[in-house]
Amino acid sequence: MILVMAVFNCYESLLTLVRLHYKNNIATSFMSRNHIASMKKRKHVTAALIVAHPDDETIWAGGTVLSHPDWHWTIVSLCRASDVDRAPKFIRAVQQLGGVSEIGDLDDGPAQMPLSEGDVQEMVLSLLPETQFDLLLTHSPHGEYTRHRRHEETGTAIASLWEQGLIKAKEVWMFAYEDSGKGGTQDLPIAIKTAHLRSNLPEEIWRRKYIIITDTYGFTPETYEAHIVAREEAFWCFKSPTEFQDWLKTVRRKR
Repeated sequence: MILVMAVFNCYESLLTLVRLHYKNNIATSFMSRNHIASMKKRKHVTAALIVAHPDDETIWAGGTVLSHPDWHWTIVSLCRASDVDRAPKFIRAVQQLGGVSEIGDLDDGPAQMPLSEGDVQEMVLSLLPETQFDLLLTHSPHGEYTRHRRHEETGTAIASLWEQGLIKAKEVWMFAYEDSGKGGTQDLPIAIKTAHLRSNLPEEIWRRKYIIITDTYGFTPETYEAHIVAREEAFWCFKSPTEFQDWLKTVRRKR
């Protein structure tokens, strides 16, 4: 009798976990459909993708860009304009993504000395050809992996500009990836399961994204950059600065 009750209790626990998993997946899927549908309702979508470095645009959101060639993409990198290797690669990569490129030259030395939020904001505004968009994609203030300060500073600066009304966007989507806190090739960032929007890329879209990283940027298959070209892209999605601030209070950086 005791054995039977133990088995029954285990079954009930397992069933509860399955129900929770199903409920969470349905909720995420519903939110994903809502965010994509809200964009598809607009006839002419203007979208900005603002990143810290050349290659970030492709690694974290290249599949989303390639999946929406009818949207008008402005793609901005805040660093490496004076890098004779990566700057021209960024311009070619953006052409392959179907966007218009702008690139700045914020300090990106190996020491990663902190930049003032004002300097980052000023660079963003100087590079954008306009400041009003239907959609804006960028880094989260928490970054995507352990650890790159410029990613975090970019996300923080964009959020502040949006809150001040210096950039206007109907929606802001922030990259939603994380590693376990160790970093490196043995701890690759993956899409966060609770992200508001998760999208599994079709094979053809993923392969085009991967080719940009390996062929255009020249990263060999064994490099960290090639390994993190994920087949699933994920975003935190906000329709107002208030929504973003509420999220920021509840979601804390693990590392």
